[in-house]
Amino acid sequence: MYICKNQYERVMESLNLIKNDPWLAPFREAIEGRYQYVIDKEKSLTNNGRQTLAEMASGYLYFGLQKVPEGWVFREWAPNATAIYLIGDFNGWKRDEAYKLKPLDNGVWEIALAEDKLHHGDLFKLLVEWDGGSGERIPAWIRRVVQDTNTKIFSAQVWNPDKPYIFKHKRFKPKASPLLIYECHIGMATEEEKVGTYDEFRRNVLPRVAKDGYNAIQIMAIQEHPYYGSFGYHVSSFFAASSRFGTPEELKQLIDEAHGMGLAVIMDIVHSHAVKNEVEGLGRFDGSYTQYFLPGDRREHPAWDSLCFDYGKNEVLHFLLSNCKFWLDEYKFDGFRFDGVTSMLYYSHGLGESFGSYDDYFNGHQDGDAIAYLTLANKVIHEVNPNAITIAEEVSGMPGLAAKFEDGGYGFDYRMAMNIPDYWIKIIKEKKDEDWHPSSIWWETTNRRADEKTISYAESHDQALVGDKTIIFRLIDADMYWHMQKEDHNFMVERGVALHKMIRLVTATTMNGGYLNFMGNEFGHPEWIDFPREGNGWSYKYARRQWSLVDDLNLKYHFLGDFDREMLAVIRSVRNFQATPLLKVWDNDGDQILAYMRKDLLFVFNFSPTHSFTDYGFLVPKGEYEVILNTDAVRFGGFGLADDSLHHFTLPDPLYKKEKKEWLKLYIPARSAVVLRKVKVKRK
Repeated sequence: MYICKNQYERVMESLNLIKNDPWLAPFREAIEGRYQYVIDKEKSLTNNGRQTLAEMASGYLYFGLQKVPEGWVFREWAPNATAIYLIGDFNGWKRDEAYKLKPLDNGVWEIALAEDKLHHGDLFKLLVEWDGGSGERIPAWIRRVVQDTNTKIFSAQVWNPDKPYIFKHKRFKPKASPLLIYECHIGMATEEEKVGTYDEFRRNVLPRVAKDGYNAIQIMAIQEHPYYGSFGYHVSSFFAASSRFGTPEELKQLIDEAHGMGLAVIMDIVHSHAVKNEVEGLGRFDGSYTQYFLPGDRREHPAWDSLCFDYGKNEVLHFLLSNCKFWLDEYKFDGFRFDGVTSMLYYSHGLGESFGSYDDYFNGHQDGDAIAYLTLANKVIHEVNPNAITIAEEVSGMPGLAAKFEDGGYGFDYRMAMNIPDYWIKIIKEKKDEDWHPSSIWWETTNRRADEKTISYAESHDQALVGDKTIIFRLIDADMYWHMQKEDHNFMVERGVALHKMIRLVTATTMNGGYLNFMGNEFGHPEWIDFPREGNGWSYKYARRQWSLVDDLNLKYHFLGDFDREMLAVIRSVRNFQATPLLKVWDNDGDQILAYMRKDLLFVFNFSPTHSFTDYGFLVPKGEYEVILNTDAVRFGGFGLADDSLHHFTLPDPLYKKEKKEWLKLYIPARSAVVLRKVKVKRK
């Protein structure tokens, strides 16, 4: 694209986002307009800067049920209500004038109660009245919601334990060099056919994660949701940690002990939409349809059967920004993975969009209010905790999403590299092994914006859901049921085990920010994820993790688990691995060979299913190389065709003397990968 001199000069005076990518120059006005809109919105929220954004985002300390020295104070925002009552265990669930809230300014309602009027564990709701109707509601800002095991009815609960949990690790700082994330779901983290608990996860799963070498967990389904099978994505109570897994104190202890093990705890936060339920959720909280949500056709999400927030309302921004701060402050989460960001960015929710050129990001179909909210959310989060981690789940490729706000970006620390898992599924489904091209693999795993960090992953929970298949299940399929015994030799299993390791190795080691794995996938957990529902007889059979499979040394699952552990150890052996230069050494689609280096590590892949190579040569920095990881090692379920105890020495070539490169010649078995490390010369 040609940029005239005057235009170029204007660009150079503009934001770094545009300076770093001249292709954005034609959209300078839109980018700077979004940037200015955030600044203006922040001023309107903070009384023209008289308070910080983080100070403003403290609604959870004012709204909801608050314990004060005089007893209790409860407040709620419900501008369309004509009357509000507390109903619950304390008054026989009846409309009682003694528990009637008083209206304040700006649609806020309040009631003050003596200490003996409410007790820890009491169940309650709001009875909200409006012109033409009334209804029971769960308070919007409530921190504890429970479901009756018999009636299945949800109620708010007074939570004021005699011994609130006290955090022991108060100065935890996440290790993000690189970020190695273990994505998990508390309920399905048990082997029993039931809903697992915070306590069980803390005792049984956290030690596994730490031992395996991950430095972060990303927990799904924390915010309360009425339907377990929604995977936590249809949220009803945004400030309540799901009680189906246990108590707030048990979640706090889980997070605290994770910090003690060196694990950051990231929360999968859902601000892209909300459940439609009116009694349990915010669907029609004060009788109006637009208190929290958009009016008209934009109110309902066309694909998710949910409601879309009105990010243009300051009260809604206050609610959501306070929600971000709450989880950091109250539970000591270390950051968030924001779900459904693409859906937020576009009026179309990204549905039916091609995103084939930059024009698609600046054609007026973008939701400026949602963009402002996401930017402000990142600002709040990093004001509260400068070391916090924010990750965007976004598929369109919106430029600037993971760039700094001061550079013109939206302020996320990372974006999910969502092209990579889609790519692996596509080639496994559509291409013969002979047609796996290293040039294509290299492109997909390294194709990203230079100014944005990404989280690479081969598969997340998405690829494991019923109706889809995990990578291992696509590779091996039904043979997993019959041929995973250690001494059972089966072609499909051996192929699948080999490719599973290679796919993960190339995905993880080409990262530029972090790497993510969904729990159990590291050892090739069989089958899919299917939560209890009417269609499967409300069964928990596929909503659990069978840890016994990887623990059984007579089965092949432990080969994959052991490899994953050693792969992460290799990554962690290099300081700031994710930031080291990624240099392609060689790729050859005919031979199906790929080689690249990071610092002193050389990664060599042979994707050919049939051809092994003897004395295959690469030009690398001269010296001595040792093997530190081999997917074909017997201990990882391979054939052990190469002698990994041998050290390899480069051979000089006069043509490359000035470059200080020499030929390294290796034996590379078919369908295998090896990692070598340049041996440092000891100085005398």
